[in-house]
Amino acid sequence: MLIGKIFLLPTFLGETSVDRIMPLYNAEVFNNIKYYIVENERTARRALAKMGHRQKISELIFFEIDKHNKTIEWDKFFNILKNGDNIAIMSEAGCPGIADPGDEIVKLAHKNDIKVVPLVGASSILLALMASGANGQNFKFNGYIPIKTYERKQKIKSMETAAIRFNETQIFIETPYRNMQLFTDIVDTCNSETLLTIACDLTIDNEFITTKNIKTWKMTQPDINKRQAVFVLFT
Repeated sequence: MLIGKIFLLPTFLGETSVDRIMPLYNAEVFNNIKYYIVENERTARRALAKMGHRQKISELIFFEIDKHNKTIEWDKFFNILKNGDNIAIMSEAGCPGIADPGDEIVKLAHKNDIKVVPLVGASSILLALMASGANGQNFKFNGYIPIKTYERKQKIKSMETAAIRFNETQIFIETPYRNMQLFTDIVDTCNSETLLTIACDLTIDNEFITTKNIKTWKMTQPDINKRQAVFVLFT
């Protein structure tokens, strides 16, 4: 019996051209896939149309799953795969399974001996690390850190301590409208010589990537409000 595969299809980080972030091979794959597991159907439809999917977008079938609703209809997906059809998982932005609810589907796929195929694409986390100058051999992605000021400052301090003691690069993100609050707490909390990279709007025209020590950042007001950003803390 021919069993389908699950493909992990990266998508756009922002408004940019397809050829900047996507290998031709990806198009060969997704042009033959009818079923998609996505965070947001509307966003996914728009992305696939921009990628030039050769099937009619209205004829594709989408299943929504997000961080607030992780109900997984695995039996439905498994029946599709048993029929020999492939399924693609798409994140809202960037790579599926990284800061993305798609990891639960991938875990179930492995549990059921379904082949999982990751496709090449843009990851804001890895791009920020690559461009930071930080240690790329020992790093930790912390995801979203606490919202409350006291808890957030505690987390920032613990990340800085790990960076100093273990030479462990710390990577984290925030909801765009809270970027400036996070930036203020970082410069208020960290040592003056600790290094901070801010990487904004990666792969799009107004991309901004800068590394400075905290002492220098204190004299700077970065334009990061309501922009997609990745923060990298290291020594």
